[in-house]
Amino acid sequence: MNRVTMRACLGKMPEEMPEEIAEEMSEENCVAGEGSGLVPAGLRDTRITTGFVDANGLRFEVDQCGSGERLALCLHGFPEHSFSWRFQLPMLAELGYRAWAPNLRGYGASSRPEGLSAYSLEHLLEDVSALIDASGCRETVLLAHDWGAVIAWYYAMRGKRPLSKLVICNVPHPQAMSQGFSWAQLKRSWYIFFFQLPRLPEWLLSRRDGAALADVMARSAVDKRNFSAAVGEVYRRNAMQPGALTAMINYYRALVRGGGARRQRAAGLPVIDVPTLMVWGEDDVALGKETTYGTERYVSNLTLRYLPRVSHWVQQEQPEVVNAMIGHFLQDQPVPEMVWEARLRS
Repeated sequence: MNRVTMRACLGKMPEEMPEEIAEEMSEENCVAGEGSGLVPAGLRDTRITTGFVDANGLRFEVDQCGSGERLALCLHGFPEHSFSWRFQLPMLAELGYRAWAPNLRGYGASSRPEGLSAYSLEHLLEDVSALIDASGCRETVLLAHDWGAVIAWYYAMRGKRPLSKLVICNVPHPQAMSQGFSWAQLKRSWYIFFFQLPRLPEWLLSRRDGAALADVMARSAVDKRNFSAAVGEVYRRNAMQPGALTAMINYYRALVRGGGARRQRAAGLPVIDVPTLMVWGEDDVALGKETTYGTERYVSNLTLRYLPRVSHWVQQEQPEVVNAMIGHFLQDQPVPEMVWEARLRS
């Protein structure tokens, strides 16, 4: 990757970091400019710039690529960062979109309001509306992964702003999740219940300066080539900013303990009519494939593509495959399928 102007990197190096990784993440390899500075110049793509957008009373750090009147808004997940969309933004710009990947509230250099209620679904949905309004675009495509996809599913149901298309990566529709919930899925979802506890999750995740967060993706990815130690360090530094871990975990607390999911169910879960592409890595350690079954009952125009031997971090792990699927979908072309072929070797 080429360099792009960024502000000096934040955070300190963990004591056990290999010398070559520490050098790549050093202040000398991050140049002055806007943004949180969590991503070193050597990992940046010069086609992507970073700025700030004021929306819903907050300030959002936004990675941006391309221009025009069609917005492609990309929402990241936990424990991620706008950086997780680095492979998709240039592709979307080439298709004629103004591609934005904001750091959601509490992440990166975006505003970090205090309190569990600040991370309720109602606030998160309003953030999306405000970002769409701030773009000034006439059309919006919403792309989302993990927690971003939780927000996107409800956003499409509520119809707060018109969406021309919806792309969901590795999070089931809430109703399909309920229908497919099993004892096996309960065991996979243990962390959601653990995150309801006060303070203890933050303490455990921040031990050894957040070392566990540095390789959480590499540990669970099938193809680990896009999850180098330097990439993991971006996510570790993101989470280890003051107050960031609590903000990130408060998404889960507000959903369960704060009653967000209960209020959404009470409001009803109408069928989504927005044309939707659902991309699903089958080797997801947190969400079973069975939670996708029956999604077509809740989405009237659904295209579902499974990616065998791909993990939860689908758009980062297999960007060429995912980009091809998204590109075809956005251009109203048949979406290709990924197949895995077993071969014998002599």
